[in-house]
Formats: sequence, structure tokens, C-alpha cells
Amino acid sequence: MRGDSGHAVVIGASMGGLAAARVLAERFGRVTVLDRDTLPGRAEPRRGVPHGDHGHALLLRGKQQLEELFPGLEADLLRAGAVPFDPGHDLLMHQMGALRRRFRSTGRGISLTRALLEATVRSRTAALAGLEIRDRTTVRALAGTPDHVTGVELHTGETLRADLVVNASGRGGAPADPLLSGLGCQAPEVDAVKVDVGYTTRLYHRRSGERLADGGLLHLMAGARGDKRAAAVFAVEDDRWMVTLGGWHRTHAPVDPAGFTEFAAALPSRAVRDIVRDAEPLAASPARKFTFPAARRRRYERLRTPPSGYAVIGDALCSLNPLYGQGMTLAALQAAALGRTLDQHGGTGAAMARTYFATAARAIDGPWQMAAGNDFTHPETTGPRPRGTRFLNWYTGRVLLASHVSAPVNRTLMDVQQLLVPPTAVLRPRTALRALTASRRSPALSTTQHT
Repeated sequence: MRGDSGHAVVIGASMGGLAAARVLAERFGRVTVLDRDTLPGRAEPRRGVPHGDHGHALLLRGKQQLEELFPGLEADLLRAGAVPFDPGHDLLMHQMGALRRRFRSTGRGISLTRALLEATVRSRTAALAGLEIRDRTTVRALAGTPDHVTGVELHTGETLRADLVVNASGRGGAPADPLLSGLGCQAPEVDAVKVDVGYTTRLYHRRSGERLADGGLLHLMAGARGDKRAAAVFAVEDDRWMVTLGGWHRTHAPVDPAGFTEFAAALPSRAVRDIVRDAEPLAASPARKFTFPAARRRRYERLRTPPSGYAVIGDALCSLNPLYGQGMTLAALQAAALGRTLDQHGGTGAAMARTYFATAARAIDGPWQMAAGNDFTHPETTGPRPRGTRFLNWYTGRVLLASHVSAPVNRTLMDVQQLLVPPTAVLRPRTALRALTASRRSPALSTTQHT
């Protein structure tokens, strides 16, 4: 679908909405992005993104997709202070009781705050021809019939007519899609996995060129089986360390400095302990806490008759446990899929909607299986358990143990976690043989690691 006519409306100016707007700007004469927030003119967190103050991982697949949508984006971010890193060598992963084996990779990641990424992408999006971003604008309802969405009704009483409405409004509080329900449409089924995740983030001064213990620039820690704690340390722009501590099922880090430090001191991760103990906190950046009760997947692909003129993207479609850092990457992939589907069908009818939701669901399947499956390693987790979870969790445990000593296994595992290859890559015969053999040599099986 190409042309200089038609109007598309995007609800929400977060990462998913901005990526969708970029795709739609090539296919519609006008694109209007609506957001209820006051959008800042610089890189700073905003109220409508409650987890915007916390650590965000832009996976390598997400970086690639955003670079395709916004050529030169990586260079812009690096000029703004984003920290480049080798994901195989500079990203220290402490899982299942020990550090994973490091290796030199050919990829390059970038570490930065969510605020810098979003502000840069928003600036690039706002400069597109025929595109308007309107902040402080709330969408009250969809316009149209249960079979066909024709626009949106705003809180001011104004109705914006549109050939396509894209809902990128975020996870929201309602289980189903309140905009569709308000129009009388069939509501999608919802899979909800209750995880009761919560984490607290503090910023610290980082000396020029400073690295973590063992030489890393980023560090992620997830406890061994039975340990619900998690932690992350990222080197970000403006010479700062961003430290996020928390975990599953109300294993949340305190906000007060003493409690935060005590939580860090008890972790089996030297890199986290050292930064919190030795680095100077930023006085102007108090600790922030974020809670996430449940991962939620809205099953639009199961609707028999999705309305024409309507699509959903990002957390409004599937909000995964944020501890896995998959959300922004999936949103970018969904935006690209929306563009391809519009081109395939040449319009915004019900067939386009069915194809898009089916395509987006296939992109979500692997990350959902990985995230929700790992959530079920904790017995407190409730919700629909993905098929094969018990076996996959057992096998993934072997892969993680093997990654402590085998660089090839860790390389495959990293590619899966960065969404560069499908999760089935760890099941390939050569990787499986290495994993089952090398796992017996993991130091986590014989000693208590304090790394």
C-alpha cells in the first residue's frame, strides 16, 4: 500500500506508537499521533511511561529493526552519549549461580536510558512529512460500528476520521480492550500470568571509562532456581550507572537508601554489590519503584471477525514481564509487520486486520514462551502455562549451566535472548549435545560463586 492519500491515527506516542507512525507515514497522506501526556522536548522520563525511569534493554534485533525504520538512528544515539558494547564480552550475565562464559561477538549493542531513546525517535518521527504529534489529547472512544472503525472520539468532543486506527496506548488497567468493548465489538481473550514483579532503580556517578568488576559495562543477574531476586547495572549516557534491583512475587527492593544498599549487599553478584557500595548516588535522582502484577497477552488473532480499520501494537497487544527487556523490540517488529501487511492487502479491510494479528501473534509466540515459561520456575506464578513448560524449563536449566563454561552454548543462548534466532535454536543437535555435556562442569554445581 503506497500513496499520498488517506489518514491514519495512532493512539499513543510511546516506542510502539512512534514505530507504527514511521511505517504509516510511507503509506498514508496524513498520520496523526495522539498522546494524553505532555511530551517533553528533551530526553527525560514522563508520567505516561511509569517504568521510564528504570533500566531498559534494547535487544540487538530491536536495534536492527529501529535502524531500518530510522536510518542513522544508532549514530544519533551514540552522539547523544549512548554507550556501545559487545554483547558477548561487555554484558555480564549471572544466571543459575554463576557467570556465563564471555566471548567476543560481531554484534554491537547500545546502552542508554529509555528517555534518550524515546526522545530521539520522537524527534525523528515528528520531522516526517504529513505527520503530526498532538500531546495532551485523550482518546475517549472509537468511532464506527462493530465491524468497521472509522476514527476516534477525543475528550474535547472532536471526532477524527481515519482510514486506520492503531492502538498503541500501552498495557492499561483493563484486562480486555476497552476501546473495542465501547464500540460493541467482540473482546479478545486474555492470557494473564501473575508474577507480582517489582523493582527499584537508582542512578550513580560513573567515572570516565569506568567498568564493572570483571571488566563489563552491563550486568544482569537472575537468581538460581528458588531465588526470586534479580538485578541489573547499565552504563548509560552522561557518565551514569543505572542500577535496578527487585524480583518476582513481591521480592521487591526498598526505596530508602539503606534498604536498597542492604538488598544489594545480599545478592550473589559482586558487580552489583560493588557499584551500590562504592559509587556516589546522584542526589538529584531519587530512587524510583515500579510494580508489574501480571504479564498479559490479548489474543486478537483468535477473533473471528476483527473490525476493519483497526490494529493494535506494543503493550496494548502483549505486555511481557519487563525483567526480560523484550517489549520495545517486539513493538518495532510488530510495526514492520503492519507495514508489510498493509502492502500485501492494499487496504485496511478486515482481511488485513486478520493477517496482521496472525503475523504479530507468531512474532510474540517465542518471546512469550520464553518469558512466561521462566516465570513458572517460581511456584507462586499463576495463569495459563505454555505448552511444554516443564520440559523446556528443565532443558533451559541445563543450557544455562553449560553457558558457564561453554562459549558456543552461551553464544547461541545470547542470540536467542537477543531475538536474533528463534528459541528452537537451543534444541539443535549440536547445541543440545554441548549443553548436556558441558552442564556437568558448571562451577555452580560444586561451589558457591561470589562474582
